Formats: sequence, structure tokens, C-alpha cells
Amino acid sequence: MLTLSSLRKELRPTIRLAFPLVLAELGWMTMGIVDTVMVGHLPNSATAMGAVSLGGNLFMVLALFGGGLLMGLDTLVSQAFGAGQREDCHRSLVNGVYMSVALTPVLAAPVWFLRSLLTSMDIDPGVVNLTVPYTAALTVGMLPLLLYFAVRRCLQAMDMVRPVAFALVTANIVNAVGNYALVYGRFGFTGMGAVGSGWSTAIARLYMAAVLVGYLLWYDRRHKTELLRTPVDVDLRRIKRLITLGYPAAVQFTLESGIFALATALIARLGVVPLASHQIALNTVAFTYMVPLGISSAAAVRVGQAIGRKDPAGAGDAGGTAIFLGASFMACAGAALLIFPRYIALMYTPDELVIRSTIALLAAGAAFQLFDGLQTVATGALRGAGDTRTPMLCHFIAYWILGLPLGAYLCFRRHWGAFGLWSGLSFALILIGIVLLLTWRRKVQSLLLTHGAEPA
Repeated sequence: MLTLSSLRKELRPTIRLAFPLVLAELGWMTMGIVDTVMVGHLPNSATAMGAVSLGGNLFMVLALFGGGLLMGLDTLVSQAFGAGQREDCHRSLVNGVYMSVALTPVLAAPVWFLRSLLTSMDIDPGVVNLTVPYTAALTVGMLPLLLYFAVRRCLQAMDMVRPVAFALVTANIVNAVGNYALVYGRFGFTGMGAVGSGWSTAIARLYMAAVLVGYLLWYDRRHKTELLRTPVDVDLRRIKRLITLGYPAAVQFTLESGIFALATALIARLGVVPLASHQIALNTVAFTYMVPLGISSAAAVRVGQAIGRKDPAGAGDAGGTAIFLGASFMACAGAALLIFPRYIALMYTPDELVIRSTIALLAAGAAFQLFDGLQTVATGALRGAGDTRTPMLCHFIAYWILGLPLGAYLCFRRHWGAFGLWSGLSFALILIGIVLLLTWRRKVQSLLLTHGAEPA
């Protein structure tokens, strides 16, 4: 149980680590919001927003699978760093880079079949014609994105989080300028509409990777960490360990992003207005989700480092404090979605039909905010302790076995429309939040008993 004294002890170091990571995650999400806002002011705004929504969600299913595989770096690097084994951290980084290069063609290949997939789903042809080239442009940035994921996980596991925040905050400037130039045809460029937004995002992701790699090399030269002397041979045993740890996380992210991608595709069958409102609401709840996601990364690092120091009580306190922070923020976010839904929708579009539809979806989103915070941070704490399998199973059962069928039934059989799908997914997230919170409590008790300590 988290005590007041433990909370006071852990709160400051957790916030110090989490704050730059939260900024980074918000910066990541802001890119998607900027893309949507920019194309939302094109003449065919509903169609353009629908294409950005559909293409962006489908691309992220692929990218997050790769990013999830690299999340094994959280566990290996944080525990090695906690034990004072910096060379081991560097070895994991090198092999994480090798994994990124190998994964790129595998993850990019499905994009070639996108048009056939979307056409078979009876989606509006105008949306399909924009979605395919937009997604192809995003795919050009796949390798830089995976390299960014790998280097970022290693940096934050070694308590170097400010460069991560700097990279993403400044990448938003690159993306915003790129959107303005390529979407509307400014600074001598030809206006490419929604497709230009995809190219702008790919360029911004290349910039992000370059910033983190550049910082890592600068840090090595200044502090003589001997990064460049790390053996560059392929360590198959380490890669196997990374995949063993990362595969459940990859599946979990794929299940989570995949459910929203499938929901987007199903809502696309309802027309461009429900699809546009779905994208606005999804962007909004994804933006609030970035705060507990950043805290989750901090939880993984703090828990992993404590275990590396053989301090199970410290691991429990670190995870509990992070979960408290994430849940507190998301409770406030849920209230904001209920109070200001119209103002949120107006930031994206002046279309009154889209605004009214968005307000209903934001109400469904408000219902699961607290539980989304609980499950996200608990997942990070469990990852730091080496458990990536339980969150994967929870997401599969709650989303795909329970939430999606319920949402589809309410949407198409009960004629609730997009709100029905969101209601089903809201139910799933509430369930996941409760189960993972209980799982973390059992994990803490197990760590204490394993190391010969008595639970508080």
C-alpha cells in the first residue's frame, strides 16, 4: 500500500523524470492534432480529416508494433543502469538499432495492399483516394521513427530525458511549418492537401531521430562513456531477450491501436461526418492519454532501476506514486471533456454537424479517462518489473472479446452510430484499468516476498 510518507519521498523524483517525458508525449500527439487542424481547413475538410484519421490510425498500428518490440529496452537498460553496468546499456542500444533496421521493410510492406483493403470495406472512394498516398508518405518516415523509439528508450532508462522532450517539442515546429508549406502551397511549394501533411510528418520524424542520435554522440564525446567502443557484433541472445520482453508489449500496443483503427474503419462506413467527429474526439482523448503515457515511461524506469538496486520496496513505492499521478490527472481530464466539449470541437472545424456529433463522443471519452490513466501507468510499472504479458492478455480480452462486439452491436444493431462503438470501447478500458491496478498490487507483494521483505 502506498503511504503518505512514501508518496512524499517518491513524488519529486517521479515528477522530475516524468515531466520531460510527458512533454515529449504531448509533443508527439500535437503532431497529429496539427495535421488534423491543417487539413480541417481545406475546402473538403470532412473528407480530408477522414483520410488523415484512417491513414494515421492504420500506420500507427504498424509503427507501434515495432515500437512495442523495442520496449524491452526499458527493462534491460533501466535494470542495467540501476546496477551500474553502463556498457551493458550500450550493448542493448546497439542491438536495438539493428532491430529497427530489420523491422522497417517488414512493417512498411503492408502499406502496398492498403487500397485493396479499404476498397473491400466499402469506404467512401474520396476518402480512399486521399488515405492511400497520405499513408505512403508517412511510411517514408518509418525507419527514422523506429530509430527514435530505440534511442529514446535507452536515453530515458539512463535518466537522460530532457533531449527527448526537446526533440519532440522542436519537431512540432518543423511539422507545423512543413504542414503550412506542403498542405497549402506556401514558400514556393506546390499545395498537396492532405498528402502534404503526411510528408511533413515524415520529415519531422527524421528530424527527431537526428536530434537524439546527435545528442547521444555529443554526450559520449563530452563524458567519455565509451559508447563508440561498444562491440558492434550482433548479439542474438540479447536480441532474443529484447523480443521476449518486447513482443507482449508490441502485441498489446497493436491490440490497442488496432482496435481504434478498426473502429475508425467501421465508422468510415457511416459517412464522412461521423468519421470526422470520430477523428476529433480520438485526437482529444489521445492527447489527454499522452500525460499518463509519459508517467508510464517514468514508472517503468523508476521501477526497473529500483529492481536493479535490489530494492523491492522502492519499486513498489515508485510504481504506486506514478499510478497516483496518472489517475489524478485523468480524473481532471474527464471533467474537462464534460464541461468544454463544444470549445474543443470548434478548435478543429466550424462545421456544425461535425461539432454536434463530436460532443456525444467526448462524453463517452470522459467516462473512461480515470481508468485509462490507471491502466496506462500500471502497464509501465509492470513493464519495469519485467511483466509485459499480463497487460497484453488484458487488452486482448477486454478490447477484442468484450468491448468491440458490444460496440459493434450498439453501433449497427441498436443504431447508436459512432457513439455505440465508443461506448463499447469505454467499457473495455474501465475493465482494463481495474484489472491492471489489482495486478500491480499483487506484483508488489510478490517482489517483497521474493526478496525476503514483509508487505506494508
